[in-house]
Formats: sequence, structure tokens, C-alpha cells
Amino acid sequence: MTMPIHGQDQGSQDKGSKQPRKVSDVTPQEDPYVWLEDVTGEKSLAWVRQRNELTQKKYETPEFNTLKDDLLKILDSDERIPAVAKDGPFYYNFWRDKQHERGIWRRTTLEEYRKAEPNWELVLDLDQLAKEENENWVWGAVSILKPGYERALISLSRGGADATVTREFDMKTKKFVEGGFTRAEAKGGLIWIDKDSVFVFTDFGPGSMTTSGYPRQVKLWRRGEPMEKAQLVYEGVPEDMYISGQHDDTPGFERNYVRRTIAFYNDELYLRSDDNKLTKIDAPNSANKSVFRDYLLLELREPWEVGGKKFIAGSLIVTNFKEFMSGKREFSVLFEPTDRSSLDSFSPTKDYILLNVLEDVKNRISVLKPEGGKWTSTPLIGAPEIGTVSVGAVDPDESNAYWLSSSDFLTPNTLFYGEIGQKPEKLKQLKAQFDAKGLQVSQHFATSKDGTRVPYFMVAKKDVKLDGSNPTLLYGYGGFEISLLPNYSPTVGRAWCEQGGVYVVANIRGGGEYGPRWHQAALKQNRLRAYEDFAAVGKDLVSRGVTSVERLGIQGGSNGGLLVGNMVALYPELFSAAVCQVPLLDMRRFHLLLAGASWMAEYGNPDSEGEWNFIKTYSPYQNIKQEQKYPSVLFTTSTRDDRVHPGHARKMMALMEAQGHKVDYYENIEGGHGGAANNKQRAYMTALAYSFLKDKLFPKN
Repeated sequence: MTMPIHGQDQGSQDKGSKQPRKVSDVTPQEDPYVWLEDVTGEKSLAWVRQRNELTQKKYETPEFNTLKDDLLKILDSDERIPAVAKDGPFYYNFWRDKQHERGIWRRTTLEEYRKAEPNWELVLDLDQLAKEENENWVWGAVSILKPGYERALISLSRGGADATVTREFDMKTKKFVEGGFTRAEAKGGLIWIDKDSVFVFTDFGPGSMTTSGYPRQVKLWRRGEPMEKAQLVYEGVPEDMYISGQHDDTPGFERNYVRRTIAFYNDELYLRSDDNKLTKIDAPNSANKSVFRDYLLLELREPWEVGGKKFIAGSLIVTNFKEFMSGKREFSVLFEPTDRSSLDSFSPTKDYILLNVLEDVKNRISVLKPEGGKWTSTPLIGAPEIGTVSVGAVDPDESNAYWLSSSDFLTPNTLFYGEIGQKPEKLKQLKAQFDAKGLQVSQHFATSKDGTRVPYFMVAKKDVKLDGSNPTLLYGYGGFEISLLPNYSPTVGRAWCEQGGVYVVANIRGGGEYGPRWHQAALKQNRLRAYEDFAAVGKDLVSRGVTSVERLGIQGGSNGGLLVGNMVALYPELFSAAVCQVPLLDMRRFHLLLAGASWMAEYGNPDSEGEWNFIKTYSPYQNIKQEQKYPSVLFTTSTRDDRVHPGHARKMMALMEAQGHKVDYYENIEGGHGGAANNKQRAYMTALAYSFLKDKLFPKN
């Protein structure tokens, strides 16, 4: 039977109750699968294992095993460019391969890194550590203390969860410091201030976490004192998203900050003095704020009038930080968007700012230089004309050197090392990891329901027949101002394109391809626009003859899983197969599950008066009907995902299964929000998704 929606009006009361009943309050009669929200309950896990076994029996064929093994070879291959970060004289890299399943942290010099086979010095072997401690450690992050580079703070998680532990590490002895700074497992972090003090924001006990499950207190913790004696620096309110401390270790510009994140793209930044006085940086909450050396840079997400000037949303503006803090309000524009362009990123070097702009989802790089109180702009010498290009400073404290990476769907990554003003040096180029012969990339535009032009990229054979016969996979995300760019993916290439499938990436609203306006166009009550855009791309592929409904599949994860869930529920006639990964699906209760409360700025609050009325229109769990025919769906999630609750996928699977729809399910017992904790698991999950899609969309022999 159809999942009922709570029928009482907002603000009505149960008999005998003095408190208004919330929309998210459910009984087992209203939601017979609410018990599946018990993540590690014996009954829930028994249900999971049973469905895992069914899916394994269905798809673990010899062909599946061949694909899984091929994907694992790609993931474990040494034919990858090791990404490095410079700290002091060394360039550090974290690396996984066949011999190092959990990974190793290692370092080398620039001279060695230039070589085809650098000589690496081992710093930490995570496989060995996991074995010694009998823990399923997954690498998190590392911060090395400047200027001596003798100590580091290393974060690790169990099974890939968002919750981490942090430990102090001695870079000389290559061992964890006994009695050093240590943070127990929780969401949060430790940030160096100096060798004997850190900012700590974590679970300090009852009342110290936000309703989103993140820290709401930041403290200054000095070496030698117990954490419970640490000095409180700032405390947010329970409804905040995240409270954290920050330290700028730029020589000559050392500063401390507190950041109060109220919601996504809604935060306050405070400058902290040594006597714990906090001074708010008086800029809009919606602006992304960053301070570098003498400058305050603001990425505006809304129009702002200041200092007698008007600046439009999507602009990047800059001013002198000290003068701003003393009351002066004179800004210069570094970038202003157009209908076709948006700011992708920027990266300061010692004397310049590297600006990366998207023009119709294609990158353009320029160099900004302050001269005589004004900023000049010139193209970056040697920047690629085509492809997805990322650029970032190597060490902004010391030089104007930069890394530049270039790729597209068919072209493997190429890494350059450059000095501004000189032609960059090609350091490394990845070998092709799938057969792209005869394939080409093209960009197209579909027209959405309200007339908006929606771009999408298509990877297909040059001589593709437009007769509707091509198995086609349409991928999307559409949220949180995240852009989908043409990047090289050997797993997609090997598992789909090499098999004869057409691959399509839709740049729908909700993303960041055209800046804040593109994101804001699909927030809250306008969320359906993202799904209308995705549907428009699907329809365009069919009308152009690229594919047909019988040959069209869709895929997405996390917010993209919500996208896929809504396409299944609202547009079942457009597709034949769907892969729904680590998804949000029950929007009636999403804000009560794990980090869900932190996403209400994106989706709305189900318990806020009037907002459930629009949220329920894009809550897949409440919109599935027994009498409707739906595409075949594969739901995948992770038990250890502590960001998006696995209950979303579990409950949707249980509901559709009970109604007799064509659904499959697989839940990885570990893996966090990424769905996999190591390359073996990642290869398995990827092979499962593409085996499902091939089974549903390719013609049977």
C-alpha cells in the first residue's frame, strides 16, 4: 500500500497532548519501516544481509568478477599521478595500491618528484597501524606545524566515517607522541596554534554538539592540561551547524579566528585577539570570507551595497584587511559574472592571485596582480585552452609557484608545475586507462520547463547512430553549489564507455556551474526545477535520437541520490533503470537523521509551518505509489555512513519491495559516505552499479 502522509494540519494536536504534533513525528502504522533507522540493530542488519545476499546471487556472474577485477587493477595501479602537498622542504602524498590497501603516507623532494619513479620516504604505514591496533583505520587528514615542521596532527576514521580521532605525530621519530594532543572519536577537529596550544572543537559531553551532530564549542587547549580544563573560546547555539577555530600561520600575518557556521553558505567569521576578544568581520553571512596577508577577499552570493558601490551576486571583491577592520569600506572587483560565466575558484600565491573562471562550464585561468592600488589581469601563460583545468599555489608563503592540472572525459590528467610569468613545466601525464579510440566529447543544451537552457556533456562514439538504440547513462547532482566538470574517470570509461554505452553529465540547477544564481534557483520551494532540468536533458537525449526510454538509465549519489529518487517517483516514464547511491529519500525525517539538520537551508524544515507543503512534493519516500510502474532501481548505501543515514535507502527499498516494484539493494557494512573504505570495496560497488545498468539497458544477446 502507498506510504501515508501525515494528515493533520501543521499545528494540530493529538488528543490529550498539549504540544503540536510535528510532521516528522511518525508511528509504526504511518511508517512501518521506521525500525530500519536503527543502524546497527540486530533486526535491521539481518534485513540488510538478506538483501545483500539476493543482490550478490543475481549480479555476481563471471562477467561481473572480470569487471570488478579490472576496476581494482585501475584503482590499485601505479599508473596514477600522486597528488602532493608541500610542507617545508618535502612534498607529501597519501597513496593506496595493491600492496597498501589502507594506504601509506610518504614524502619526497621536488627534484625526486620530477622523476618518472621518485624515491619516496615512508612516514606512516596505515596498514601496519591498523594491524597493530586491530582497527579498521581509514585516512582522514593531516596538518603539519609550521615553521619547524616537526609535529603533525593526523586524523583517522573507523571504516571511513565522518567521525574521526586526531593524534599528535612526531615527524622525526615517525611515531605518535605519547601524552600528546589526542582527540577521541567524534565529528570535529584539532587545529595547531603553536607547538604547545591548539584549537579543539569536538564532543565535550552533553550539550556540546549541535542538532546537526557537529561541535558547537571551540576551546583553546594548552599542552599538559586535560582537555576538560581547556579555555572556552566560543559557544554557538544548538541550532547552529558547526563551530570551529582557525589559525593563519602565514609568516608575519599570524592570526586566529573563530568561524560560526549557521548553515551552508551562512556563516560568521570572528578575529580573535590574544585576550580572547572576538571581533566580527562585518561582511554578509552569505559571502565566502577569506583573509590572505594584507587582503580580505569576499565571494558574494547575494548583491551587496557597501562604500557607495553596488556589487552583484557571484562577484569576487577585495580590500585591505587592516583598513577594513578599522572601518574603511573600499573594495575592488576582481571578478564579476555574466550570464555565461561564474567564479570557479581562486588561489593566492605570494604576490598574485590565480583566478579560475567557468565560461559555459569550461575553465579559463588568469593572473591578478596589485599595482598602484589597482588590480591588473592577464591570461596565465601556457594554460590549456580546452579541458577541465584546476590551479593552486604550491606554497603561498614563499613563492609564486603553482600546480596546474588538466583533463577531460577522454584525456588523462596532466600535471604541470609553473612559476607565474613563465611557461609551466609538464611534470607528469597519466597513461590512458581505458580505450577511448573512436569516442568524442560534445556539449549540448536542453530547454527546461521554464525555458532555462541547461548544459550537458555527452561522451559517445564519433559515428554514434541517432536511432534511439544506444544504452545511455545520465548522471547528475544538482545541489549545494557543486559543479560537475568534464573530468577523466577510468572506471566510467572502462565499465561503461568501453562497453559501447553513451555517458552524459547534466549541469542542472542547484549546482554551481553558473555561480550562486544557478544554485539558488533550485533551493527549497524551487527544488523541483533541478528535477525539471534533469528531465529536460533526458527528453532531449530521446528527441535527438541518442537513446530511447528503454535504453536510458540514471545515476546519482547523496544529494544526487535524492535527484535519482525524485526522477523515479516523479518521472518514471522517462527512464528504465536507476542507480541510487547513499541517498536522501525520506524528506519528512531527513533533519532528524545524523547530519540532516545541517541541510535545512538547502531543502527546508519539514517541521516549520508551511515548508512541509513544498518539501513533500520532492520527498520520494512519500511519493511512491503501488499502482505506478517504475524503472528498475538499485539502492546502495553504507552502514558506516554517518552523514546520510542508511535508513533512507533501507526504507525506500522496503517500501518499493513490498509494493512489488523491481528493486535491488546492497549495503556495504563499512565505507562512510563515500560508500567504500578501500579500493576492493570501491571496485565491488562500482562493478555492481554498472553490472546492474548493463543488465537493464543493453540488448540481450
